[in-house]
Parts: sequence; C-alpha cells; structure tokens
Amino acid sequence: MLYIPDVKGGKLFRYDARKKKMEIFLEDAGRISASFYNLGRLYLSDNGNAEICRLNGRRKIRIAGQDPDANPPARPNDLVVDSNGGVYYTLTQQNQVIYISPSGKQNVAVEGIITANGITLSPDGKTLYVAAYLPKEIWSYRVDKPGKTSAGKKFAVMDDGGARGADGMCIDRAGNVYCAGASAVWIWNPAGKLLEKIETPERPINCAFGDTDLRSLYITGIGGLYRQRMNTYGVSSHPQLKGKLPDGRAKFPSTILPKNVTAKLDVVYANDGNRKLLADVFSPKSPKKNRPAIAVVHGGGWLNGDKTKFRALALELAKRGYVTAAIQYRLGYEAEFPKGAQDCFAAVRYLRDHAKELGIDPKRIGAVGGSAGGHLVGLMATGWENPKLKGAFDKSSRSARLQAAIVMAGPMQMSSGSVAERSRTPGSKSNSNIWLGKTVDQAPKLYDLADAHQQISPGDTPLLFMVGEHDKPERNEASRAALNKAGVWTGLKIYKDGKHGCWNRHPWFASMAADMDAFFKTQLR
Repeated sequence: MLYIPDVKGGKLFRYDARKKKMEIFLEDAGRISASFYNLGRLYLSDNGNAEICRLNGRRKIRIAGQDPDANPPARPNDLVVDSNGGVYYTLTQQNQVIYISPSGKQNVAVEGIITANGITLSPDGKTLYVAAYLPKEIWSYRVDKPGKTSAGKKFAVMDDGGARGADGMCIDRAGNVYCAGASAVWIWNPAGKLLEKIETPERPINCAFGDTDLRSLYITGIGGLYRQRMNTYGVSSHPQLKGKLPDGRAKFPSTILPKNVTAKLDVVYANDGNRKLLADVFSPKSPKKNRPAIAVVHGGGWLNGDKTKFRALALELAKRGYVTAAIQYRLGYEAEFPKGAQDCFAAVRYLRDHAKELGIDPKRIGAVGGSAGGHLVGLMATGWENPKLKGAFDKSSRSARLQAAIVMAGPMQMSSGSVAERSRTPGSKSNSNIWLGKTVDQAPKLYDLADAHQQISPGDTPLLFMVGEHDKPERNEASRAALNKAGVWTGLKIYKDGKHGCWNRHPWFASMAADMDAFFKTQLR
C-alpha cells in the first residue's frame, strides 16, 4: 500500500498497487504534508496542526509538535523515521531540522539550512540529507548519534534555471539520493555525482519506492501520481520490534524483539566503493563470550527480498543463544552474479574480523538460507575455496569457510537440472538469466561458478537440507549423494504439509527452528 497526502484537499489517499486502485483512507485528514512508514507504523507530518502524528487504524495520535501561533509559523513540512523510531522533520520557515526521540523529547538536529524541505536518511542511518528549497541545494549531515549531527556540507545543487525546486526526497538501497526538482526527479550517487534525471509531465512534489519488490519509484505531482520502474531497490522498512503485532499477522512468526536479545540494525559489514552492505545483528543479552554465530540469508529468487524477510528466524535463533546476522546482498537488478555471492562471503569474514567485539567464537560460524538464499548458503558451504567468489572489494584475509550450513529448498545445481532447463527455454524470463546476466548456454563457465553441486569436495561444510513435503524434497538428491561420496556430513528433514516458504509460517516455524538449533549445537560445538 502507498499512502499519499493531499495537503490542500485535506485528505489521505491509499493506493493498492496490486489492484491498481486508489481510495480515500482519511476524509478529514487535515493538512498532511508528508508520510513515512517504518517499524510497523505510518508517521504523518501534520502541517495544519503543527504536529507529528502516527496512525492507529484510521485515528491520528499526536507524538510531538510546535506552536502553531509562533511567528513565523512553526509547521512541520517533511519527515523521516530512523531505525530506533526517532523522527526527523523539517521546519521550513525556521531553517531547522527537529528530532523527536522515541520517548517524545525534541531537540534541534540541524540549524541554519535555508528553507528546509525534503529529508531522507542513508540506508545505514549515518547520513541525513536535507533539501534547501529556495537555493535548490541538497545538504548532507553526519549523524553522530540519534538527533545529533555534525556540521553539514553541500552535497549537490540543482542547476535547472530560475524555477523553484528541491522538494521531497527518498533514497534507494545503494544509497543513491532522489529529490523532486522543478521539472524532474534528480538522482545522485552517495558521492554526490549526478546519475540521472527522471523528467516528469508536471512539477514533481515528492517520491518514494513502492510495490512488493520495491522497484517502482512513485512520484507525486500537482495533478496526480506517477510510477517509474527502476533497476534498483528501495530501502525496506524495518518490521515492528516492540509492542503487540496486529491480529492479521497471527499466521506469521513474531518480529518483536525478545527480552533476552539485543538488536543492532543496519550494521555496515562491507563496502564496495560507495555501496555499503548492511546486516541486522541480534545477540543474547547475557555477557557470555565465544558464542556461535549464524549468518541468515533471505530468499526471493535472487531478484527480490531484503534482510528483514527472515527477521523472525534471526530473532528466534538469537533467543536460543546464537549471535545472528541477517544480511543484505545485492540482487540481480542492481548487480549481476557473482556480486551477491561475494557479499555473502564478505559477511562471514566480517563476523570473523569482529568476533571479539560481537562475542563470537570465530571457529563456530554457520549459515542458514531459504530458496535463493539456500542456494547462496549451499555455495558458501562448497565454494569457500574458490578465489573468484571472494570479491576484489573484500580486503579481509580471513577464511570464509562455514562450520555448518542449512539449505532450505534452494537449488544446488545451476549448470544442470531445473535452473538450467528454465534458463534455455525460448522466451523464458528465467530469474537466473537476470541474476547471471546470460543464459546457461551463453555463459556456461559463469553458471559453473554459481553451481554449488559442482564444487562439492572433501572437507566441505556439513550441510543439512530442510524442505516442506510439497516442495520437491527430491530437489537435492544428487548433491546429497555427492556429499556422502566426498565424506561430508549431510542430512535431510522433510516437514509434513509444508510448501515453499513454510519456514516463515506457523505451524512449521517452531519445529524447523528447533531442528536448526539441534543441528547447529551438534556441528558448532
């Protein structure tokens, strides 16, 4: 769902992208000038009432605000919400950015930015970008801690003539910055280099990524809503971490942070030039050192998904005594293989490099992945010796070898089997062809590099396969036979009535997590 405020009309609209249907969500919303969704909540900048609110159903709840009778009027314009639930919002006439802490306390985060308007945060939350409307400038500020920034620097300038600009902003997963200008949405990379301008039929006001794959850039204009498909991905909102989940999520495992677990969200585990790779790290609260660690690798057909997709599993394993890292890796529309696989290996090296800081035993690191994430974990288990999978950007000299791995319904074979068959089918829109950039017949050696089955050899990581009863349990028979022949421990667990993705649903979630725990306790002793 996409929420669109109509400031002058005093309404809040909701657009259902699947049904392509627009409806009025709040008839008497007031002068809402911006909205932002994070941590399971929709936050609103209520310009008319000079306050920041959140929605509870269809009811606005005030978080904090300003004096609407101040001179000049102190009315919130745009806003962004950090991973802690803190809110940054712009006061245009005061030339300020204000921060509201999760407890409701306010302070000035940025002072002296002329006609502060649009605002966004870098994916790691360490840089705040603010649009200065009248001078048409974008400024960046290092976030030293929530609500406190260092002196800003001019990041970019819109040089499109005398028309006014520098309005609403958003950001993509690679850290590229988007801002609505006088006649186009401008896009800069994290270094401030202009990448593109998306010309719009009318003056753009704001922009945000949407659709289930977060590959659509939605742009609001004076007269309507526009959609532009992109070869990049928006930043996923964090799931709800505190409170009680809505009743509609009862069939899914909980994302609420357990009392005995701590969270470090959006941790940078590697850098490839300007591209920061992020992980959400969860640790047991007890001060025990030398704990086993688990990298959690999400699925999505190599083209979709995000590190938040397996949040519940990462929390459950942390609750059971593991340090878990739910990792982001680059997907096919952003970067072709082997980039995504190299990211996964870099994450393992990060855990080893930071073992002391994270309380990890560097000799006890495992991984679990589902679907496409299962393929990547299988490749981590068997391709750990292959120098082409390390990645030139990864400077660590430590081994990326896992001590235990779990593949949940992921393919091991790429050069043969069902993946290769779909790759060479005429007219096929095979995910692997996008992920690898070519078909198996056009690039057989590249598919060999991605083939976890071909790289099985003695000394590889113990590998457990987990799969639902109705999800082709026979899928990796050849790989299990090859592992047995190589003297590598392997096993198979099949879950009654389970379909693809059952690991993220009740009633399978609890039993699968328990079986993971039993396997890791045996292999990560």
